[in-house]
Amino acid sequence: MMINRRFFIGGTLALGAGACIPPDQSPLGRLAAELRIIEAAGGGTLGVEIYNTVTGASVGINQDRRFGHASSFKFSLAALLLQRHAAGTIDADKRVTWTEADMMHHAPFTRERLASGATLRELARATQVTSDNPAANILLRNLGGPAGLTAFWRSIGDTVSRLDRYEPEMNLVPAAEFRDTTTPAAMARTVAKIVYGDVLPEAERAELKGWMIATETGLRRVRAGLPTGWIAGDKTGTSGLIGGTEYNYIDIGFAEGPKGEAPLTFACYFRARQTADEMLATGEQTLARVGRIIKEFAEPERGLPLVGKIY
Repeated sequence: MMINRRFFIGGTLALGAGACIPPDQSPLGRLAAELRIIEAAGGGTLGVEIYNTVTGASVGINQDRRFGHASSFKFSLAALLLQRHAAGTIDADKRVTWTEADMMHHAPFTRERLASGATLRELARATQVTSDNPAANILLRNLGGPAGLTAFWRSIGDTVSRLDRYEPEMNLVPAAEFRDTTTPAAMARTVAKIVYGDVLPEAERAELKGWMIATETGLRRVRAGLPTGWIAGDKTGTSGLIGGTEYNYIDIGFAEGPKGEAPLTFACYFRARQTADEMLATGEQTLARVGRIIKEFAEPERGLPLVGKIY
């Protein structure tokens, strides 16, 4: 009943706006309108950018609004390690150890390997696939800290994304916060550069893509809305403010259709207003609905020519 009511309210507002502003009836305009309906149904703020890596076309809403990374920054962190390993500036197979003092909430890999340690490569895989928090902090310390990751983004042309703190403090990102944030437009293109561009050599790109596909938390978000037969990988993030007044649900990644569609990247952020101090199904369902828009955006008959590779 709540979702139906929100759909009704969203539709009513859209009709009111349409009385003053002619609606955009282009294919991209209709997809953006569908995203607004999804946002209204979720009862929060939705930021989305869906990016065609071949044509450079994109569609979304709130593309330039800042949202917190939560654990989604771990994708770029893993990419940074692989890039530096390929460049010979760090050995990804170097074994490191940690102590009980490094432990915190959600440590499925580092807790199990507390006695024996692990290689930096193993930590990178764990932080991407399982979102292990201590693994992320250990990697950050070996890669120049938050400033090192921010510098990596700048080096590949992302002038927007930034990381300022370690886990778990970097998750405290209310709506007005500037630290530890990005925008959907910036991150969708950063994902494209890392997964399909020349940021990583071919072997490292394939390794990272494999980790993204193995990230099971994404199966309940954007990837849940994609049709059977698509190949997709992602990195999710979830964070809540103390007191349960707001939750952030995040999913960034890539999607490849089975019919030769141009590879797409996406960056989705949903800031939900909620009283429960726990993750709710509504957040994941909202992002799953975005998956259906990705499929529509990829259809060649929508007038998005598959020519002109940009990387």
